[in-house]
Amino acid sequence: MVGEAAQLIRCLGGVLALALAASAVAQDYAIEGSCRDGAPHGNYELRGPSGQVRVVGAFARGKRTGSFLFWSSVGARIAQLPFDDDALSGTVALWYPPAGRAREGQPKLEAAYAAGRLHGLKRSWHPDGRVRSEYHYDRGRLVDARAFNAMGAALATTAAEAQAARDLVTDDQYYATLADLVRAHRPQCPSALDRLERQ
Repeated sequence: MVGEAAQLIRCLGGVLALALAASAVAQDYAIEGSCRDGAPHGNYELRGPSGQVRVVGAFARGKRTGSFLFWSSVGARIAQLPFDDDALSGTVALWYPPAGRAREGQPKLEAAYAAGRLHGLKRSWHPDGRVRSEYHYDRGRLVDARAFNAMGAALATTAAEAQAARDLVTDDQYYATLADLVRAHRPQCPSALDRLERQ
């Protein structure tokens, strides 16, 4: 239980840090991206005030497409969110912040999505690399849940299912925070009316 509480505190700390980053004013970030027909289209890059890359991805007529990669303010990769037509589609990956001098953090989560819903295997790990959970989803519905405490002991099925429900809420909040960072710093695309007024 203590391990789960520590895990939740770390997750919420990461969410809070990203929320604060997302609320920063736009002039603190350098936004690179192009537009088509008044909407972001093509490669996208967001850099922090020090020039550090924070997000890379791509838009197709205003919708996220392909993988969006996220880095912390100190340059550690923290997330990969794959999109198709602006919906999660593919394998989401999250990493813990790196320990010590390591450049890469330990894997934290991998989850299969199709058309915006969990579909397939969702796995998570404790910070030391031990398996924390294995959940199987079918079009957004949990069909099997296995979970393990920090010492590696299996949790009862009801406890694993309860953990899966909590994880779902926490993960969705984290994804929303990452999405908010991009939404707050999209390329500024003039509308067709704005372009006509300038001519």
